[in-house]
Amino acid sequence: MKLFAWGALLCMLCSCAGERADLLVYNARIYTVNERFDTAGAMAVRDGKILAVGSAEALRKKYDATEQLDAGGKTIYPGFIDAHAHFFGYGKSLYTADLRGTKSWKEVCDRLVDFAKSNPEGWLTGGGWDQNDWPDKQFPDKAALDSLFPKRPVLLERIDGHAAIANQAALAAAGINDARKLIGGEIISRNGQLTGLLIDNAVGLVAAKVPEPDAAQWQKILSTAEKNCFAAGLTTIDDCGLDYQATELIEALHKKGALKMRMYVMLSDKPENYDYLFKRGIIKTPRLNVRSFKVYADGALGSRGAALLADYHDSPGKKGFLLSEQQHFRRIAGKLANSGFQMCTHAIGDSANRTILKIYSEVLKGKNDKRWRIEHAQVVNPADFSRFGAAGIVPSVQPTHATSDMYWAADRLGPERVKGAYAYKQLLKQNGWIPLGTDFPVEQIDPMLTFYAATARRDASGFPANGFQTENGLSREEALRGMTIWAAKANFEEKEKGSLEPGKLADFVILDQDILKVPQEKLLNIKVLKTYLNGEKVYEKK
Repeated sequence: MKLFAWGALLCMLCSCAGERADLLVYNARIYTVNERFDTAGAMAVRDGKILAVGSAEALRKKYDATEQLDAGGKTIYPGFIDAHAHFFGYGKSLYTADLRGTKSWKEVCDRLVDFAKSNPEGWLTGGGWDQNDWPDKQFPDKAALDSLFPKRPVLLERIDGHAAIANQAALAAAGINDARKLIGGEIISRNGQLTGLLIDNAVGLVAAKVPEPDAAQWQKILSTAEKNCFAAGLTTIDDCGLDYQATELIEALHKKGALKMRMYVMLSDKPENYDYLFKRGIIKTPRLNVRSFKVYADGALGSRGAALLADYHDSPGKKGFLLSEQQHFRRIAGKLANSGFQMCTHAIGDSANRTILKIYSEVLKGKNDKRWRIEHAQVVNPADFSRFGAAGIVPSVQPTHATSDMYWAADRLGPERVKGAYAYKQLLKQNGWIPLGTDFPVEQIDPMLTFYAATARRDASGFPANGFQTENGLSREEALRGMTIWAAKANFEEKEKGSLEPGKLADFVILDQDILKVPQEKLLNIKVLKTYLNGEKVYEKK
């Protein structure tokens, strides 16, 4: 009798037990970023995916959770997705001289001397300088570098990566002894002497001579980069322009658990990369997605390499240039049109954007779901905005570029043409969605800077008081969607991430304040408290 009684009681208890959950998050304000932009108070997770969202009371009745997380009334969002960045480049930059924020060429040289003291061997590399931040706004020359480092090669990239300064030792290592124009680039001289300044494709002649890290060094570099990105709330990063060997390294690191960051990789525009991916096909694992190619139409506005329809306002006679012949872009578009692979093209100037929009339109032939992207879409002629919507072309933009460039953009473009620059609202209207990124390490990795620049159209100091071309600012909801579900959509991943809905990956971030509600001036004070990837805590603020 007693055995029967205990058995009956055990059956009753088991019948009352709920479904298994690994994690129950409660006492939260969860922005699901679903189609209705619903909010919820709790969320259940199992096997790295979301089981349900709703009230804590309802979820507790349905699920037995191994772990419970009291969010303390804080807000939770889908993990942030950076739709345009350079993860490998950012990692390398952490081990080179940081020249961002320098206010003169002398300060650049002083920082480099300090860096060289603790890095006494090999090439000296660094990046982040911007002559537009200096009093004279003039490009530097190599004289000081030749004096300070007569035998040690030096290569210092401009903040946008589209120009660099090299000393004589670096030029000699690359076999450069005369000034010349290249297709999509230029080696600059003054009074018959090399200045060391390299524009766009010329940078690669020297950069190719810089020794690459080995596999062990890459693991250290990427681990450091990942740690910083998790601390910023990032859970997926689009790395725009890698060689196929880098994707194999990512795969290997993922497999052994040495790298956890989800990656959407665009392979660089090189024959060997096309051969590799066409032979292998789309690469899709739980943490890696490779299905696109990154092509460069032109350079950058800051170094006057962006291709414009009319002369630069502050440099008559110069219009910038395309980095390849138009036939190259047509050939690549034709090659990719029926392949299932995505074409993502860097285009800054209005001439570059028009050229690529026309080529895309010819190949895509109207509305489609290939999601071919124009990266930056920075300066667009008023007559060309409609081309995005007509052919389903995705403008992939970086809001902090607007607030970094606004001090001098009108000087480059003039008062009328600048109105079509950084026009995110106009671009959003074309397809009804727009992915947002940072372009780090050109800009900082912090998604809050993206959110603030997109909505406030001001810099971190609050300048300008009334915002920069605020008619093209985004709403807070639009900005959040751009950093989550729309960024996922640009990667063909909207069914698995980008919103906190049942069946999707449990990638989420907890912030100390609500970015949808705090006063605008407090947005940049918001901190990431915790970041979760696959339901696993990968960062916690100490």
